[in-house]
Amino acid sequence: MTATGTRVLVLNSGSSSVKYQLLDMTDGTRLAAGLVERIGEETSRLTHTPLATGSDKRETEGPIADHEAALKAVAAELSADGLGLDSPQLAAIGHRVVHGGLKFTEPTLIDHAVLQEIERLVPVAPLHNPANITGIRTARALRPDLPQVAVFDTAFHTTMPEHAARYAIDVETADAHRIRRYGFHGTSHAYVSRKTAALLGKDPSEVNVIVLHLGNGASASAVAGGSCVDTSMGLTPLEGLVMGTRSGDIDPAVTFHLKRVAGMSTDEIDTLLNKKSGLIGLCGDNDMREIRRRIDEGDERAALAFDIYIHRLKKYIGAYSAVLGRVDAVAFTAGVGENAAPVREAAVAGLEEMGMAVDASLNAVRSGEPRLISPEYARVAVAVVPTDEELEIAQQTYALVSA
Repeated sequence: MTATGTRVLVLNSGSSSVKYQLLDMTDGTRLAAGLVERIGEETSRLTHTPLATGSDKRETEGPIADHEAALKAVAAELSADGLGLDSPQLAAIGHRVVHGGLKFTEPTLIDHAVLQEIERLVPVAPLHNPANITGIRTARALRPDLPQVAVFDTAFHTTMPEHAARYAIDVETADAHRIRRYGFHGTSHAYVSRKTAALLGKDPSEVNVIVLHLGNGASASAVAGGSCVDTSMGLTPLEGLVMGTRSGDIDPAVTFHLKRVAGMSTDEIDTLLNKKSGLIGLCGDNDMREIRRRIDEGDERAALAFDIYIHRLKKYIGAYSAVLGRVDAVAFTAGVGENAAPVREAAVAGLEEMGMAVDASLNAVRSGEPRLISPEYARVAVAVVPTDEELEIAQQTYALVSA
């Protein structure tokens, strides 16, 4: 299938939201972007930014019953800017799909069989894949003639060797229930690791990078020569770093203890670890800016939460340095990684013997561009590399349909 247009619509469908961007792949220009929130509620809201025209963003509020109604509303907003879904310039729609298991290792043209396989993976991604599937079905109904491509969060991590991906549990049980480390944020880790290599003036095949994707969800990856060899998230996005509302690594027996001693149900424990833990569980805030403000005012609880967050981060930097053997760069990305200078400084502090250091003046600079924040003498480059998952999805989608 060969694309006739140059535009790609990227859709990220959540359980009650749809994020979208329309890009022109001749140069990666964003033509429009927006978000539909609170789908299924009376207070639904659509925020649309017509980037191509430079006009002010438009907001509309009112009930949006379901994802079909949401996408129709998005289509209407795009049409108002002359960028409708019926445009011959639209080459494809690229869908973010969180879980692709082991079967999907690259962007995939969606057909009935592919959709069935994504549905089969719902038990290992019950919060994400159903919403992704809804978005795909709705978009295919609106434009059944248009190529639709699934780009999987897990795909970049499928290069992990078995000794990194396997958990040390009974093999037959693990295989029967597809229990293994899959990893997430793959589009971000792929994009940032390549951009980091470019920042160093090298090909990705020549560079070993530790990527730290630090947002409300957070994950680390060890990337050797352009391929992921380890990552912190596992079967689900709960494992690994301390996050905004997720605990990250925890003794599995804590769940048994809570069930037996506290009498908590499986669903209650799930909610605790995914929505009431991490930074918000430790100090009541999951916004790093607010936590830093509280620390500056002498708040001990916020300071402890920050220290726990940094301690876990350092452990993964050290572990992945050992896994890689040689580290050429550490790259910070996503909302916290790109904007919170104190996090970057604290995460690298004390790692001078490992060749890592941060220059205070460079670290204080705020910029939307990839940049080094390490001093010239540092053996390991420390970088801030803004992620662009939508562009990565669009590029992978367009490469497939225009091949």
